[in-house]
Amino acid sequence: MLKTIFTVIYVLICILLIAVVILQPGRSAGLSGAIGGGAESLFGKKKGLDEWLAKVTIWVAVVFGAVSLLLVVWK
Repeated sequence: MLKTIFTVIYVLICILLIAVVILQPGRSAGLSGAIGGGAESLFGKKKGLDEWLAKVTIWVAVVFGAVSLLLVVWK
């Protein structure tokens, strides 16, 4: 029963990790990066959200790894 609960939590963490990684801004280059970079230098870039997403990604990844190890050890 407890393993089923951890498996459901694991799936939710997987979905959350995918969502957080997709929400992060890309490090684009080329024409779109040049246009975006010019706009960022003119108007400024909002770093608060980017930094927050990076921290959330790290914490979700750590929890993902811990739950993965727990489920592997707990056969």
